[in-house]
Amino acid sequence: MAGFLSDLVQYRRLWLMIVVLGIGGTHLSGFQMSVINYASPYIQKFINDTWLERYGSVLPQETLMLLWSLVVSVYCMGGMIGCLCSGYLTATFGKKKCLLFNDVVLITATLHTGFSRTAKSFEMILAGRFLEGIAAGICMNAHVQYAGEISPKKLRGFINVTSTVFLALGKTVARILGLRELLGTEDMWHVLLSFSGLVALIQLIFLPFFPESPPYLLLQKKDKAGCLKAMKQLWGEGNYQTEFDDLMKEKAITKGTKIMNVLEVLRERSVYPQLCTILLLLLSLQLCGLSAITFYTSEIFLTASLHESIIPYVSLGVSISELLSIIFCSSIIDRFGRRMLLCGGYLLMALILVLLEVSLLLSDQFLWLRYCSVILIFLFIIAYGIGPAGVVVAVMNEIFTLSTRASAFVIGGIVIWLGLTFTGMIFPFAVMLLGPFCFLIFIAVLIISAVLIYLFLPETKGKSTSEITEKFRTCQFKRTRHQAVEKHTAEEKTFCTKL
Repeated sequence: MAGFLSDLVQYRRLWLMIVVLGIGGTHLSGFQMSVINYASPYIQKFINDTWLERYGSVLPQETLMLLWSLVVSVYCMGGMIGCLCSGYLTATFGKKKCLLFNDVVLITATLHTGFSRTAKSFEMILAGRFLEGIAAGICMNAHVQYAGEISPKKLRGFINVTSTVFLALGKTVARILGLRELLGTEDMWHVLLSFSGLVALIQLIFLPFFPESPPYLLLQKKDKAGCLKAMKQLWGEGNYQTEFDDLMKEKAITKGTKIMNVLEVLRERSVYPQLCTILLLLLSLQLCGLSAITFYTSEIFLTASLHESIIPYVSLGVSISELLSIIFCSSIIDRFGRRMLLCGGYLLMALILVLLEVSLLLSDQFLWLRYCSVILIFLFIIAYGIGPAGVVVAVMNEIFTLSTRASAFVIGGIVIWLGLTFTGMIFPFAVMLLGPFCFLIFIAVLIISAVLIYLFLPETKGKSTSEITEKFRTCQFKRTRHQAVEKHTAEEKTFCTKL
């Protein structure tokens, strides 16, 4: 406890910066992804009323659903574009300037959605959602990299997880503000959609008072004095020679190597193990069963005889459980390490899904199992928060050097946005065909992911970027050497047989 309090005092400016980054960063992404569900009926009614007023005829249902699907999907399209731009922007201008530019984009976007009702233009909602998607795509990459680069080694795991904490916080804030007692009404839905512009403005005002990340200043700008000054500004007065030496080692390793673009990273064989690792982590995160849980939540709550008016508050409780579990993950990640939390989290989630599968199939015979299903949903969300939700981002930030990190996050971001689009389009049909048996797919994914992570992911706790990179190279060399020995042995056997 004393150590925690001393860290709190020593790194007080760092904690303040993390808050400023979070409220205008991934907090907004979580908010925007969730808030559209609460404004859905009011936006559809607004589109229909606007069409009727303009053209004097009722909008056909098929056209209404097409426009509504555009409102939802244009956000993902913008996210893809923003993600593709983020690598160039962060490498060229740095994370700080990139986020400040992003705040301007987001404020512009929320002005479109906020004034759409006054202007009687549903096209402004489409434009605003598209710009919000671009801002989210840029921000999710820049924020995570920025947070990881400004943290000292002993707090790196904790600070990396804060981006996921703020993502969950954004979802929770959206559910709170989306309640009918607050902004989830027909008169206030446009205010609800434009709320994220307010926190973007807060970040735009306060972020200029904080420095650029020390690794960017040293490795990209060649500014040793600026790097040391940034360390002291963020971490307080002290001796940071160890951290500075680690950066100098990384600089020596990447000497003469420029910041690589996406195509160059994809051609670079030495980073293939890291790329395969993030592909495994992100695909397992997309297919861990969270979408199925979200889909079945309302149905399970209704079958458990929960009144329909209470369900929004129970759903809010699910979001709060996710938030608290990720906060708990941030407090233990530097103690237990990344591999243990990932493998343990996935196996625990698989076990809970097995129990939920049994509960759903037998709920008609044993009515008390319906209440068990509600408890299992909460347990699944808690296991998700303690395990993969918090750890995946930390691992992504730790296994790449500065020369490849920005482009690696672009690749990872594309996987995330494609995954969101794919699951949104395919998952409802999978549910129609398989029903509750769709959980069997996720159980298999979770078990396979846990095994692969245990076998191929080195522990990154307490290691510098250069040490982690060397660990991947060593593992790759051992596998290549083993394959070469096996091939040589096979050739010798063939030769002896011929003799």
